[in-house]
Amino acid sequence: MASPPTNLHFVLFPWPAQGHLIPMVDIARMLAERDVMVTVITTPVNTNRIKTVIDRAIEANLKIQVLDIQLPFAKAGLPEGCESFDMIPSVSYVANMFLAMKLLEEPAEEMLRVLYPPPSCIISDGGFHWTSDVAKRLIVPRIIFYGPGCFASLCINIVNNTNILGDFKSDLEYFALPGLPDCIEVTKPQASSWGKGNTKETRETFERTQEAEKAAFGIVVNSFDALEPKYVEEFAKATGKKVWCIGPVSLCNKSLEDIAERGNKAANGEHDCLKWLDSREPRSVVYVCFGSFSSTLTHQAIELALGLESSNIPFVWFVSRTSDEFEKWTSEGQYEERIKGRGLMVRGWAPQILVLSHQAIGGFITHCGWNSTLEAICAGIPMVTWPHFADQFLNERFIVNVLKIGLKIGVEVPITYRGKEKFEVMVKREAIKLAVEGLMNDEDEDEAQTRRNRAKEVAQMAKKAMEDEGSSHLNLTMMIAAITEELALKNKSIKDIV
Repeated sequence: MASPPTNLHFVLFPWPAQGHLIPMVDIARMLAERDVMVTVITTPVNTNRIKTVIDRAIEANLKIQVLDIQLPFAKAGLPEGCESFDMIPSVSYVANMFLAMKLLEEPAEEMLRVLYPPPSCIISDGGFHWTSDVAKRLIVPRIIFYGPGCFASLCINIVNNTNILGDFKSDLEYFALPGLPDCIEVTKPQASSWGKGNTKETRETFERTQEAEKAAFGIVVNSFDALEPKYVEEFAKATGKKVWCIGPVSLCNKSLEDIAERGNKAANGEHDCLKWLDSREPRSVVYVCFGSFSSTLTHQAIELALGLESSNIPFVWFVSRTSDEFEKWTSEGQYEERIKGRGLMVRGWAPQILVLSHQAIGGFITHCGWNSTLEAICAGIPMVTWPHFADQFLNERFIVNVLKIGLKIGVEVPITYRGKEKFEVMVKREAIKLAVEGLMNDEDEDEAQTRRNRAKEVAQMAKKAMEDEGSSHLNLTMMIAAITEELALKNKSIKDIV
C-alpha cells in the first residue's frame, strides 16, 4: 500500500559512527520512498562514505539531500580530518569527539533555520541531545534514534533508572536484571559499558541525553515487532514514549550496488572474496568480522588466527584494523600461505550483507554490534558471539538466551574495563577452535539443527516485517501519520492564537 503524498520535511542527524550512520541512511531512503523530503546532516567524510548510495536515490527521483557540517577540530582538540569514531587514533580522543558533537549545536541550528521547506520533524541520534532544544526553538517534534534494539535499550533503561548496580561490589558477580520478561544475567561491567562513561564529557552527554529523551515525541528503532514483542512493549512502558520498530532497515536495499556499498566502499579484495566463496560448499564457511570500530590487539589477533587455522573449518576473515606487529607476524610466519585454499583474510570494509547472504556462509563470528546482529538474522545465519563493549554484551544475551541462535565464545569483560596491559588475550585459540567447530560441525546434530532452524525462522519473520502490510511497513506509515497529525495540531493552535 503506497502512502499518500506529503509535504513533510524530515531532517536526520546520524551519530558519526558507521553503526549509526548506516541505518540512519536506510531510514532516510525509506522516508523518501514515502514521498517525504529528507535532509541528512553529517560531516564531509561521512558524506563521502554514503555519496554513491544517496546519488542513486536522487537519480531514482527520491527527494533526499545531504548537507555537510564541519567539525570544530581545533576547538575540540581533535586531529584534522578526524570526523568519525572509527577514525580516532586512540580511546583518549573519545571525550574530544563527544565535545565536538556538542559544539555542533549552533551551526546546525543556523543551517536548519534557512532550510526550505522548513523542517517538519527532526530524527536525531540519542547522542545529539541538543537537538531537543533546537526542536523546541523551531517548534517541531523530535524523534530519537537509538542504535540498539528494544531488548538492549530496555536493559540500559533499567540499569540507568534503578540502583541495581549499587547492590553488587564485585565486577565478576552475575546477577539477574530486574523487570525483564526473561531471566537475563550480567555482570556490572557488562551492564554498564553503555552509559555515563568515566569522563566529564561522556557523563554530561549521558545526563543530557536522559533529559532530552523525556521531551522527545517518540523513539524509532531498527528492529521489528515479531523479533522482540515483549521487549518492544516493555520499552515503550519504561520510557512512556511511542516506539516505532521499522526494521530491519538493511532490507530496504534492493540493488546489488546499494547492498555492496552500504556504509562505505568495500575492501579491495571484495570481488576475490565473493569468487572464493563461490568455490565453497553450501554452509561450509565461517565468516569473521568485528565491525568498523572494534580493534583487536596484536596478541589476541594472533590467537584468533591460530584458532581459526586449527579448526580446519573454512573461513573468511575481514580485518578492519591491523597493527604493524600483526602484519609482520603473518608475513614472517607465512600465515596466509599456510591457510591458502581453506582460509582467506581481507583487509578493509566488508560488504557484509553480500557475504552473509552467500550460500557458502554457515556461521558468523561477530562482535554483536546491533547492525551485524540484524544482518545475520536477516540472512538466517547462526552466530558465535564475541562482544567488545557498549551494548554488545546485552546483544549477546539476546542472541544466545532469547533468540537461541548463537554460542558464546566466553568473553566476560568489556575492553573498556581492562587496562591495555591486561588486554592481551581474552580468548584462547582452543576456545576459538571449539566455538567454530561447535557452530559449524554436526557432532551435536540436534542442538546444531535446532539453532539453524531457529535462525531460518527468524529470517523469514524479518522479511515479512518489511513487506507491504508487514509490521515495520505499517509502523513507518503510523510514524509519518503521527507527525502529520502533530503538525496539524500545532498549526491549529497557532491559528487559534492569531
